[in-house]
Amino acid sequence: MLIGNARIDIRIEGSTLRIPTKDIFRWVKSAAESVAAYYGRFPVPQVLIRITPFEGTGIRDGMTFGDRGGRITIRVGNETSPSEFASDWMLTHEMVHLAFPSVDEKHHWIEEGIATYVEPIARIRAGNLKAEQMWFDLVRDMPQGLPQAGDRGLDHTHTWGRTYWGGALFCLLADVEIRRQTNNEKGLEHALRGILDAGGDIRKEWNLEDALRIGDRTVGANVLEPLYTRMKDNPVNVDLGSLWAQLGVQSDGAGVRFNDNATLAAVRRAITTRESAPPQDPTGQLKNHHRKLVPTYTERLVWGNGDGRGLEAVPTSAGRVGGLICWEHWMPLARMAMHNSGEHIHVAVWSTVHELHH
Repeated sequence: MLIGNARIDIRIEGSTLRIPTKDIFRWVKSAAESVAAYYGRFPVPQVLIRITPFEGTGIRDGMTFGDRGGRITIRVGNETSPSEFASDWMLTHEMVHLAFPSVDEKHHWIEEGIATYVEPIARIRAGNLKAEQMWFDLVRDMPQGLPQAGDRGLDHTHTWGRTYWGGALFCLLADVEIRRQTNNEKGLEHALRGILDAGGDIRKEWNLEDALRIGDRTVGANVLEPLYTRMKDNPVNVDLGSLWAQLGVQSDGAGVRFNDNATLAAVRRAITTRESAPPQDPTGQLKNHHRKLVPTYTERLVWGNGDGRGLEAVPTSAGRVGGLICWEHWMPLARMAMHNSGEHIHVAVWSTVHELHH
């Protein structure tokens, strides 16, 4: 499977999985597109997903590793229904892990915190989850990330709640503060994209402070490093009730309502709104450069083969736009790459061939 320029290999262990292959492919594609929607691209060039069947229903035990170019192991029940695949969060969570460098074990909270926080946002931006559900879940579950008696900060308190939800709380606070300091022009995703673009994916081992420094430099705001300094060795209490009120999130225990007159309502909306185009759009910067894969006729006097790097659709205000050149339209794998890239608008570039006109 191709997602943009990334290749996803799927291996099913054994021969007992009785679920239709199309359901597996749809599930993997949905998770991958969600992660690509948040990061602007799939995080690694290639990943192997190893699926182990079990008797029963559901999706369990996802784990992500940085060796062999990146791999994910996950268990899938033989009775898992299409609706369970559609509502699954675990594979998206695991794919988010691909987008951050491996750090020292004491910083495991940042790896799990990013995956916990980014996963629902990514699914919203890909159209696979409602924003109301995400904010309801955050209001319900975020208190698990608050420090308890005896807490010694995120780097030293490795309980389940502090690792997953304490890390997610760090991400939420960082996201809000970055948007405050940049007048809502940048958010946590821009910092994380900057780290990823600097080579910081799961295949690399990094110092956490270096990653945070790159993130801050990317957004032009001093947020991640100071927040880490504040929370790494000390139990920092956060008034979540006040934060939800500022964001305009009101929960009654059964659902949420939004107050668009709240102080940070615009920040709340921006967190879950997908950019219609990359930030460089207004400058007129070229967003993609596709070279013809195989030059024909006299073109060969000037050009060599293209490398396929431009075989992807790019987001614009009108939708995801892609294209192929001339005889590339007869190449099944080139067409498949564009389909998998999520094209909304296809630009078919042809020379003048009158005998093909009808």
